[in-house]
Amino acid sequence: MLDTTESDTAAPLEERRGCLFALSQPPLMIFLAVIGCLLLVASLHDLLLL
Repeated sequence: MLDTTESDTAAPLEERRGCLFALSQPPLMIFLAVIGCLLLVASLHDLLLL
């Protein structure tokens, strides 16, 4: 018979953290900020200097 205790139901809740947990990590935010700054500089270069 299948064992359905509380310890089995608590494990999946800890594994599901979602996108907001991933975005709260500093290395990911630094990486996204660098990519965003590069895109901003490239777009301003195209608009203003070319």
